[in-house]
Amino acid sequence: MRTSPRLKFVADFTAWALATPIAFWLRLDSLFPLYRREMIWLALLALPIKMLVIYRLGLHRQSWRKIGIRDLVTLIQGIVIVSLLMVIGAVILQKANVWMPRSVPLIEALIALMLLSGMRLLARVRHEYRGTRSVSGDAKRVVIVGAGEAGTIMARELIRHPEAGLLPIGFLDDDPTKQRQTYLGLKVLGRVNDLVAVSSDHDVDEVLIAIPSASGSVVRRVLELAREAGVKGRILPGIYDLLSGKISISAIREVDVEDLLRREPVRLNLDQIAGYLEGKRILVTGAGGSIGSEIVRQVSRFDPECIVLLGRGENSLYHIDQEMRRDHPDLRAHVEVTDVRDRDRLAHVFAKHRPQVVFHAAAHKHVPLMEGNPDQAIFNNVGGTRNLVELALEAGVERFVNISTDKAVNPTSVMGATKRIAEYVVSWGARNAAPEQVFVSVRFGNVLGSRGSVIPLFKEQIRRGGPVTVTHPDMTRYFMTIPEASELVLQAGGLAENGSVYVLDMGDPVRIVDLARDLIRLSGLRPEQDIEIAFSGVRPGEKLYEELLTSEEGTVASRHQKIFVARKTDPGFSSLPAMLETLFSAAESRDGDRIRAVIKDLIPSYQPPAGTVVKA
Repeated sequence: MRTSPRLKFVADFTAWALATPIAFWLRLDSLFPLYRREMIWLALLALPIKMLVIYRLGLHRQSWRKIGIRDLVTLIQGIVIVSLLMVIGAVILQKANVWMPRSVPLIEALIALMLLSGMRLLARVRHEYRGTRSVSGDAKRVVIVGAGEAGTIMARELIRHPEAGLLPIGFLDDDPTKQRQTYLGLKVLGRVNDLVAVSSDHDVDEVLIAIPSASGSVVRRVLELAREAGVKGRILPGIYDLLSGKISISAIREVDVEDLLRREPVRLNLDQIAGYLEGKRILVTGAGGSIGSEIVRQVSRFDPECIVLLGRGENSLYHIDQEMRRDHPDLRAHVEVTDVRDRDRLAHVFAKHRPQVVFHAAAHKHVPLMEGNPDQAIFNNVGGTRNLVELALEAGVERFVNISTDKAVNPTSVMGATKRIAEYVVSWGARNAAPEQVFVSVRFGNVLGSRGSVIPLFKEQIRRGGPVTVTHPDMTRYFMTIPEASELVLQAGGLAENGSVYVLDMGDPVRIVDLARDLIRLSGLRPEQDIEIAFSGVRPGEKLYEELLTSEEGTVASRHQKIFVARKTDPGFSSLPAMLETLFSAAESRDGDRIRAVIKDLIPSYQPPAGTVVKA
């Protein structure tokens, strides 16, 4: 039961009032001291001051059950103020021939500190351990990996909530300074490599990974040790959730494949980003998609004037619009159900909302599907980008950020080739931009959890009992998480180097077959024993590995450690608009071979799949 502020006020005032006679008693060793008159005078003078200090400092509104260092500092400040005033009062009384021991105010301050802080400490102790006796014998014994801030917060939450059925018995941490230390009464039982032995010695049922900034290799090592020990492993969210205060019992979740690929947290230059987003009108194309919707979420953090959510999938647009209304009720969000291929409709949207910043995330991205429908890839990925760039130039848009892909480098697929041509279109826009306009492209690889990515497919195949299909044992890809990719896109837009193609640091490439094995293990099954892995062969347009740069490009460093700038290269043609008209003409013919021939003229490094006929 919570104590009301009124009762806390009465308790604080009563305890503090009693501190004065107790101080006299201790100083003079008598319940009825010689200086009874002086004691009464000093106590009466101090009462209104104590009442005012309690009220002004809000001591009665402190949460006793969750008392912290700052609360105690405030309490000490109040006691010091009253004690100094009592000393002044004692001096005044002495001038009026009312004498008393000069040590009484100091003794009174110590007693007040003991009484007031003691009540709070008892309330917290009662709250911390009120449920420990009620923990059932069925509670799972948990060892927490990580004795840092997140680990101790989680341990405290588990202690406070025995109904969760999780009993923390100690920590594991590789920090040498934490060995044999005790946090919240729980010992650091050893290092991470001691997990198997600790699990055996202490009958551990579950391992909780509470290191929000842990790399994928650390998470993988803990899970491998947990499997060896025969215990279950779960994890807390990443560093961003820790910073936003989302650490709670409900935040504990199963380890997912994204955790195994986790990178060091990306540190953004918030001032740089806020400078071009705050108070601006933002347009996001493909706003209902995986990347587009995450860009909308990230942009919302920087207080734009409004966000225009543009896309052609009404259901996905509806969901992100509802999310914005729920999470950012004061932010104006406008939904425009529009196809980027419809130039007239786009012109209406630009005239209506007058966007100042455009993030272009709308695209066809499925490689095999676009091999079978090359004309649609041309109209959407190239035509849509051209429409937006031309309208952005006319409307005086300040920043235009195009989302590209590593498949645009030395493309072997129509999808990758159209994204490379879209980069050309954005570069053309940069060359024709006014001095205050910036047009850039951002190039990155596969995004975990995005629509059409391999992870949902693998999960569904595992759910059905297998097999998990991998195209080739040597197939590798770069991976990023959706928030990481979206935040780096915002950061790239803030660098404002007109005409640049930014390349995001993707870390090391990952073998798809290793990803499949990790996902099978995370499902509690054994690769090749419980779930078969089958190799289906490389599909048309796919490469065994992706590249982030052409051999001619190379990179130069940018002002952000995770973002590089591809050196500008001449596409090799003088008139892009004329070449695009030839490309659209080929697309209108629906002739795949002719389309690929025009693509080859535009991108000499384009290598269509073996056996494909390229008409001259």
